[in-house]
Order: sequence, then C-alpha cells, then structure tokens
Amino acid sequence: MSDIHEAVPIRDESIRLGQFLKLANLIESGAEAKEVIADGLVSVNGEVEVRRGRQLRDGDVVEIGGMTAQVSSQA
Repeated sequence: MSDIHEAVPIRDESIRLGQFLKLANLIESGAEAKEVIADGLVSVNGEVEVRRGRQLRDGDVVEIGGMTAQVSSQA
C-alpha cells in the first residue's frame, strides 16, 4: 500500500462514505458504492467499513481496490 493519498476536498465538515467514494472518483455510482461497501471492499483509516452513511472528516483515508483518497476539509 502506498503512503501517498490523493487529497479530495469536501465542502462541509464531514461527508458520508458513499458520497465520498463518488466525489473521489473511486466508484461510478451510488449503487456501486452500496455494493462495494456492503461487500466489505472499502476501508477507512485501515479498518473495513460496511456503513455507507459513515461520516468522514478531514484527514480520514479511504481505500478501495488499492486506490486511496484522503478527505480534505475546506471548511
């Protein structure tokens, strides 16, 4: 796993995991987000996360399929 993460800016203090996956272009659609999360393919800060509504905040790192993105709050 790489230590380099793409920083993805969000508008508010937090964002739901399903929304962030789409925003970061890690998945194509909300339906795909629901699937990959339910299948345990997404991790947040190194731990598998199965809740699509998980609130992410500045600095959280999301990983799926070897790709990583870090939440960057502009608030």
